[in-house]
This record gives sequence, structure tokens and C-alpha cells, in this order.
Amino acid sequence: MQKRIRDYGIEIGEMKAGRLNKISDVEDVLVGHCTIDTDANKTGVTFISPSTANPFSRKLPAAAFVLNGFGKSQGLLQIEELGCIETPIFLTNTLNVGLVHDAAVGYMIERCEKDALELRSVNPIVMECNDSNLNDIKRRAVRAEHVKRAVADARKDFPEGDVGAGKGMICHGLKGGIGSASRIFTLGGREFTLGVVALTNHGRLGDLTIAGQPIGREIMKKREAVNNEDKGSVILVFATDAPLSSRQLKRVIKRGSVGLARLGSFIGHGSGEVFLGFSTAQSVSGDSDILEISMVREERLELLFRAAAESTEEAVLNSMVCASSVTGFKGFRCESLAGYMDLLRRS
Repeated sequence: MQKRIRDYGIEIGEMKAGRLNKISDVEDVLVGHCTIDTDANKTGVTFISPSTANPFSRKLPAAAFVLNGFGKSQGLLQIEELGCIETPIFLTNTLNVGLVHDAAVGYMIERCEKDALELRSVNPIVMECNDSNLNDIKRRAVRAEHVKRAVADARKDFPEGDVGAGKGMICHGLKGGIGSASRIFTLGGREFTLGVVALTNHGRLGDLTIAGQPIGREIMKKREAVNNEDKGSVILVFATDAPLSSRQLKRVIKRGSVGLARLGSFIGHGSGEVFLGFSTAQSVSGDSDILEISMVREERLELLFRAAAESTEEAVLNSMVCASSVTGFKGFRCESLAGYMDLLRRS
């Protein structure tokens, strides 16, 4: 059992978390990893399945938002134009985007053939951060077989920290990786969920703030560390079962920036903050010329704004405290936040 940020007595925000407090609290959403951990490579791939149905036949409303565009993600252009996704989401390292994209195309061809669906074009979503400080990224170690393993690993209660695409990531000068969180809210007498997966590779150590406490500065004093640059990247993938349009999803996922800022991120020049969100409530594909689509009343989006901010803040912290310390291919050792949690004052 991994020790998450709440296990240290830190509760983020005021909203109720889901049962697992992960993106998979949204029904049908699954996450799987394949981790590559060798002397040369600390990397991997993470798979986020938006639905148990074939996403090519049941396209879901979606939106992308680029807060700072120092990134190489693929698949966002069509999402921006059409407002939907038609494949799962794959996370990996920067130089492996092309190879994972190719494997994702192969995966979708096989899946559509199995479901007797004609596929002549498809828009795989591959998002990335650069893990080259710990991983010999030029080897491009993630291959099609690793993508298949990540798909096969998909589950509700998935591990966090230095797993999958998060194996070689660094966050606020400490070990980063994969983190997740969720929030529950009520609309029209019905309960809904919003959850997020964060791939964290951003921020300066000296800026790290937890529950209002500047723990990064304290860690620097203890380690006599030099402050790192604010560069790297963070990917946020949101899911909700609330009925939202693509435009509304974009409004919601922008609030991930609030969660990042509360932790001390200033969105540096060399950092890529790229967000994606989708709703599982309804499909935007079908045979009818006219689609009847439900959506949340605009003023009530306030609940989702807060849910996105709170879950992002908690997901980033989970990515850090769940990660083990890792020594990279050049001998650089990246320490886990878990080893410094005693520096936080408890109320």
C-alpha cells in the first residue's frame, strides 16, 4: 500500500474526495503503466482509458489547453477543432512520442478490426515530459511491446509515483512522476466526479509550498542544495462524468493552473504545461444528423473549477510522496519528498 499525501495528515481543499481519490473514480476510466527500470533507462509509458467502449465509435467531448507550450504532445490539433477524443491517452517521454504514437495507431487498428469498425484515419493522443536528467532518453527505450503492457495493466486502483511515464520525472527538484486525485460534487440532486492524472516534471525546489508552508526552502537548508531552474513540464489529464461541452471542459481544465500555482509553480519559460479533459457523460458521435447534448448551467461550473484546482494540487503531491528516490544513468540521485515530510508543521 502506497503512502499518499493524506496519510501524512495533509488534506487539500474542502471538497470530498472520491472512493479511491483517483481519476478512476470516474466510472469506466482505467489507468495502466509499463515501467522501464535499467541502469541506462528510467522511463516508461502510461495508458489512460476513457471508457470500456471503443472510443473510436463512442467519441467523447474533450478539450485541450496549453498554458505554456514548451512541449511536443501529439493529437491536440484535432481535439481543438472537433472537440472530442477518439482514442485512449498515452503518456511517455519527449523522444518517445513518435514510437508510442505508432504503437497507439496499431492498437486502434487491432481494436477496430476486432469490433468490426472501419478505420481509415485516427487521432491518437500522446503527451510527454522530458526525463533526460535521469533517463538516457536518446535510446528511445519505449517500444510497442511496452505500450501493449501498459494497456494490459489498465485497472481502477493503479500505482502512483515513479511508475510508467513517471519513472524518470523530477518535480520541484525532487522525484516526480504519476499522481492522481478526485473530487465529488452535487448538481441537480445528482452526485458527479472529477478526477485528474498528473505527470509531474516541473517547478523549482525553493518554490515548493505545501499547505501554505515553504517546505522547499527548508529542504534546501537541510540539503544545502542549489535551487534548480523552473523548467521541465507537467501534463494534466482530467476526466468527469458531468455533462459538459467541449467549451465548458476547456474552462474547467484551465483551473489546473490554480493547483500548480498553490504549490509554488511560476510556469517557467522552459516548462510545458499542457492539459487535456474529457467527459464520459455522453457521446458526440452517432448516426443522427442532430445530437441532443446536455450541459451544466454555466454558473454551476464553479464547483468543477474548484474540483479541478484541488485535485490538481493533491495529484502533484501524490506523484511526489509516492515516488521512491531514483538514481539516474549519470549517477544523479533524485530524492523523494517522502523523506522530508517531517519538516512540515502539523496543526
